Amino acid sequence: MSMSSVRLREGLAHVGQALREPEAFVLRWHVDGAPYRWWVFAALGLTAAAGTTVYGMTMGTPGGAGGMLRSGASCTLAAGIAWALPLPALYILNSVTGSRLRPSTTLLAALVTTSWGGLALLASVPVNLFFTAALPVPALVLLVNLVLFGGVGVAMVDVFCRVIEALEPHRGRAPAWWLALVGAIGAELFYAFGLFHAILA
Repeated sequence: MSMSSVRLREGLAHVGQALREPEAFVLRWHVDGAPYRWWVFAALGLTAAAGTTVYGMTMGTPGGAGGMLRSGASCTLAAGIAWALPLPALYILNSVTGSRLRPSTTLLAALVTTSWGGLALLASVPVNLFFTAALPVPALVLLVNLVLFGGVGVAMVDVFCRVIEALEPHRGRAPAWWLALVGAIGAELFYAFGLFHAILA
């Protein structure tokens, strides 16, 4: 078996563990030092990207194949920027307020959360496609998308807060502000990249 195949299988196995037990997965990294290789981080990032790409493609359904490809790429780019931009601020402000997490632990907690969010978006695809096909009213389809994004966002907040509480129980859920910032930036980028316009077209 080639090295790339071994890495792929190991990465997928770790992604499965991270999605099933996010707190234990990140806590192991924090306590044991660095038990995961770089491709595990990459696999988590790819999981998040895959979910946002497929979901984004469903948002572009009214525009045909070209619209689906554009929306898939735009959704992934917007989500990636929105998730990445607040990360330095998360680490700096956490450190200032007493956190002792390493930068890599903060990154892993964020990656596990976004990977979980990508999977949740992937699971939302049938719902979005159903309403897009059954009730092709642009305003209603937009409302369905906003509700789905809101639900995924709430789930991501819960996952991130549980991970942070497992790492530093004394700090509680205060770092969840990071995801509020992610949501605000993401909404602005979705509008700027025309994802909402694609639905209303």
